[in-house]
Amino acid sequence: MIEDKNPQRTSIAQLGEFGLIEHLTKNFTINQPSTIKGIGDDAAVLDFGTKKVVVSTDLLIEGVHFDLAYMPLKHLGYKAVVANISDICAMNAKATQITISVAVSNRFPLEALDELFSGITIAANEYKVDVIGGDTTSSQKGLIISITAIGEADSEELIFRNGAKQTDLLVVSGDIGAAYMGLQVLEREKQVFQVNPNSQPDLDMYSYLIERQLKPEARKDIRTLLHALEIKPTAMIDISDGLSSEIMHICKQSEVGCNLYEDKLPLDPQLISTCEEFNIDATTVAINGGEDYELLFTIGMADFDKIKGNPNFTIIGHMTHKSEGIHLITRANTKIPLKARGWDALSEE
Repeated sequence: MIEDKNPQRTSIAQLGEFGLIEHLTKNFTINQPSTIKGIGDDAAVLDFGTKKVVVSTDLLIEGVHFDLAYMPLKHLGYKAVVANISDICAMNAKATQITISVAVSNRFPLEALDELFSGITIAANEYKVDVIGGDTTSSQKGLIISITAIGEADSEELIFRNGAKQTDLLVVSGDIGAAYMGLQVLEREKQVFQVNPNSQPDLDMYSYLIERQLKPEARKDIRTLLHALEIKPTAMIDISDGLSSEIMHICKQSEVGCNLYEDKLPLDPQLISTCEEFNIDATTVAINGGEDYELLFTIGMADFDKIKGNPNFTIIGHMTHKSEGIHLITRANTKIPLKARGWDALSEE
């Protein structure tokens, strides 16, 4: 496809705030019976009847959480929604609505916002969530996105971080570390491009890793899978900041220790080969890399037979008495204290 060197640029200022909101929100549809009133009034109105309401919010800032050098705006919109829905999934709840707020500088024309909102719309349709409001404002520099996700669950369905017991099994969905390595590949290509703008990267061999970074999915299916297996986890969290950090959150709030087994970590073959190429230890990536949006949860020993051999899940460790601490058991069977070296938003310059 030939790139349009003179794409249309419509100044956002010529629409005005209300014109802009009308333009950006015209494609959103209502999917949920609990949405009584969405966009267009002073506040949205939701009716959950006897359900419990779950709310989570996230802020994404250009230059801290994403780099538009390699993150297409459409993908960014999609990923921003997914990151928030993942938090609702981690409560074992069903995401139903989202609000979206964006701050943009004048370097972004209307067409750029259209791309961003096209990704948001695709995600909203894919996850059957209603966009029910938000805010738009100007920014001195760059793009800022804030999304709040709302979900529902029966009170007996909700799962928190503080329910893990000693001897519980530690289980993870999918595979881990790929999103972080996808970011490393994209960062490397960005450096190459800065040196030689004519270079054409061949990223086929990294396709899975890059997809995990640019177009992740929230595990809304886990709730259904666990229900079918008749398993209710004792604690659950999503893996956005790295496995080690999330394990420590569960241990701290549940007041337990943990043994995590290196040889049990689920790693995609593409991750292993790319780690070798980059000369990075795959285990380090798996336990410290973030943005996998998989679910990490604990289950009672009695549920072992229900989950063993299930391709969607991997048992990666077990909880222990708090006094035993939190450890990684290496392939060589040595015990190393687990440290949270996951992605810390506050440590970024």
